[in-house]
Amino acid sequence: MKMSWTWFHKLGSPKWFYAISGRMLPWLSVCAVVLLLVGITWGLAFAPQDYQQGNSFRIIYIHVPTAMLAQSCYVMLAVAGVVGLVWKMKLADVALQCAAPIGAWMTAVALVTGAIWGKPTWGSWWVWDARLTSMLILLFLYFGIIALGQAISNRDSAAKACAVLAIVGMVNIPIIKYSVEWWNTLHQGATFTLTEKPAMPVEMWLPLLLTALGFYCFFGAVLLLRMRLEVLKREARASWVKDEVLGQLGREAAR
Repeated sequence: MKMSWTWFHKLGSPKWFYAISGRMLPWLSVCAVVLLLVGITWGLAFAPQDYQQGNSFRIIYIHVPTAMLAQSCYVMLAVAGVVGLVWKMKLADVALQCAAPIGAWMTAVALVTGAIWGKPTWGSWWVWDARLTSMLILLFLYFGIIALGQAISNRDSAAKACAVLAIVGMVNIPIIKYSVEWWNTLHQGATFTLTEKPAMPVEMWLPLLLTALGFYCFFGAVLLLRMRLEVLKREARASWVKDEVLGQLGREAAR
């Protein structure tokens, strides 16, 4: 327990975060490239056709992982908001501000691919389905957090406002998840879960699992890159940042 709290407090140190994230970044990047390459290639080119939807179902290998990631990213924003408000960790606000644009992009991709999938399946690009509507609300929540962070000039006030909005917006996440059970909806249920046996054959769900893991690794790599840049910007006057920049310049000159 003591070790976990020590690690938690270390995570609040920009210098420690910059060092540990630099070691994690190459591994996440490699995993993202390998998993996405294998999963998407397998799913789009080699997975069998669906007996009802034919080849149109293959959009699932982009749509489902991005929809999952869009929701997970927002949960992360809410957790970062709580950490920032309760423990006053500046890195929590850095994570929130840097993750919000990524989450917005994932939500947008999920909505676009869902529309592409919906046209041959439902005969329409868009229906005011409960899940589609709640996902659209999620995109607006992301836009609201991004806009709020840029509109308020005082960094501390912006951090508090964004944290509150992220926490309040969490009410939309269970609505997205359970909308197909609570309302009469055209949208199908969960494609696969960790607690139930997949309804699809292994040749179809395994590449989907690999692609989902690849998207999460991609998110982690991009988030760390954005956070590292933001940390350098915010801590520009700190001595460790100057040493880091000088060391990097020295290594570049030596090449």
